[in-house]
Amino acid sequence: MSSHAATATIDHHHDPSTTTGIPNKKLLMWAFLASDCMFFGALISTHLIYRLHPPAGGLDPKQVFSPELTSFSTFILLMSSLMMALAVTAIQKGNLKSLRWSLLTTIFFGLIFLGCQVYEFQHFVHDKKMTLSNSLLGSTFYTLTGTHGCHVAIGVLWLVLMYVRSFKVASSSSWLSHQLLHAITLIVVLLASLKVTLGLVHAIQVEPSLGVAFGHFLKAEFLFIAIGLLATGALVWFARPRGPVQFSEANAIDVESMGLYWHFVDIVWIVIFTVVYLLEFL
Repeated sequence: MSSHAATATIDHHHDPSTTTGIPNKKLLMWAFLASDCMFFGALISTHLIYRLHPPAGGLDPKQVFSPELTSFSTFILLMSSLMMALAVTAIQKGNLKSLRWSLLTTIFFGLIFLGCQVYEFQHFVHDKKMTLSNSLLGSTFYTLTGTHGCHVAIGVLWLVLMYVRSFKVASSSSWLSHQLLHAITLIVVLLASLKVTLGLVHAIQVEPSLGVAFGHFLKAEFLFIAIGLLATGALVWFARPRGPVQFSEANAIDVESMGLYWHFVDIVWIVIFTVVYLLEFL
């Protein structure tokens, strides 16, 4: 059978073998997201209720929040949804190369969002003196945004595993150890990149000039820069072609399910950004 004929037999949106006509994996994901929607609804409602009746002497959100940084991270997360949609389209067309680049870009954008959130939390705790226990605003804010951040981190890990899975060779007998090392290498690259980026932002913030900041940054982050470069080289080695892979458009439902989760996380953040940040400045 030709590849064109094989493609024509795959329906990426309906499964005639199920009673609902919806693939079981997608139906399970929709059920999970429905429950998660109620969970986030409870957290968002709690924050809004407490904001309507703030305690006397509490922190003023306008003096704590930084809408510029959060707007940037929101834009990055929205762009990650675009790349996730491109990844789904790529696997439906059997384009593995495009799928991998789209997944890597989505991972990168998700990591930038997490880095912005880590930096924001650190700034709120050390500079604005807002902690989880010293104010009602801190309790509801950190619980809500921290829970969402955990969802993003889980999504990034899922994307990493999906990316590594796309390299699984059909004839390999040691695929588990190879894929495990591949995933660990990619995670090391991501963590090292996050650490280096946060170190650079911190150096620029505390040092009087860019030259001094860059020098301090190189001295403080040299080890992580070296680790990141070595891990990147290893990542390129793992990504080299090793033969036909067991990943094709037949696996599109797995990528689609992951895409549903990622889009849900993005939509939830739009709601959080609106009700937590924007409403305070309107």
